Amino acid sequence: MALLFGMAAVCSAVDKDFNAVDGPNVRVMRHEDGSRTMFERSPDNLTLTTKTFTGGGVLQLLTIYRMDKNTNPLSCKIYDGQRQELFKVNYGYRKSDGQLVAEAMFDSRAKRLNPQTGEEMPVRYITYTYDSNGKRSAPTAITTQKGALADDLYKGKKIDPFVPEDNPFKQAAPAKPAGRR
Repeated sequence: MALLFGMAAVCSAVDKDFNAVDGPNVRVMRHEDGSRTMFERSPDNLTLTTKTFTGGGVLQLLTIYRMDKNTNPLSCKIYDGQRQELFKVNYGYRKSDGQLVAEAMFDSRAKRLNPQTGEEMPVRYITYTYDSNGKRSAPTAITTQKGALADDLYKGKKIDPFVPEDNPFKQAAPAKPAGRR
């Protein structure tokens, strides 16, 4: 319990990871508004953690992805800046070619049950199609909350499809400046 209170205290101030430097398992993307996104992968590539910080270094959003051996996301959990779980996401792939075809996002704070089946329902379901060249379409999103818009559900938080499209580890490691070891 004390650990949780300690984490909340760290999150309200400048997060210790805000000034992290790039390395073999860490990449930092600096944005024009001064905010940063830090990507950190586990040495076995089965976990990818993204942290988004404000320009002042306060943690805004934390997402932890569980990946398959090909670095495709299988699931993720999304936390706010105080590290309270907001959403969990499951990913679905086409068996014939392994292409991502669906994301199901569930609200971690309130279990929503389908009144007809009694099964948990996602708050948002995203599907993808592919053209004849294998290029993925823009996502089609279905919100399952009656009469709700995405802005209502996410309370102004920018919640895009949670596929780590810009996973910087899919590219070669950045070159180190001369004289640095």
